[in-house]
Amino acid sequence: MALKADRNELDVDISFFMNVTAERGKIVCISTVGSGAAMDQAGALVDLQIAHASEAIPVGVLLNDVVDLDLTRQHINWHKDEVQKGGKVSILKKGYVVTNQIVGTPALGELAYLDDGGATGNFATTAQVTDGVENVVGRFMSKLDEDGYAKIEINLPMPMNVALAAAADV
Repeated sequence: MALKADRNELDVDISFFMNVTAERGKIVCISTVGSGAAMDQAGALVDLQIAHASEAIPVGVLLNDVVDLDLTRQHINWHKDEVQKGGKVSILKKGYVVTNQIVGTPALGELAYLDDGGATGNFATTAQVTDGVENVVGRFMSKLDEDGYAKIEINLPMPMNVALAAAADV
């Protein structure tokens, strides 16, 4: 289990679809975008991190398990909040979560970054700065517990990311 029930969901986005399987508690990034503000555009896709963190635009933390099931043989487990691959997902943009999807050993108050170790969608304790962009997604509000979980405050879009990206364009 990658995401514990101890969480506070202040801002949840339901306007994106996801075409790959993933475990809840991961950071998802924009893959392709739809046009305008329509809620049901299949072109508005999120994915686990694309290439490098410097090229990724983090949207938030995935709140559903995205599964690939043969729906003629079994049904989705609604109690686990599963979503079939290709379906609409819930993404936490502001609030806090308790997750174990963390690379490194966080300290209280340390910034949480999008991990640059491939398409993992994990949180990291150190930034991989490329082209002046470091993808801050929040702040660690605890250290790791004995099971490897930590509380992370999520605040996306992060003003720091926008300012760093704007400075890189200059």
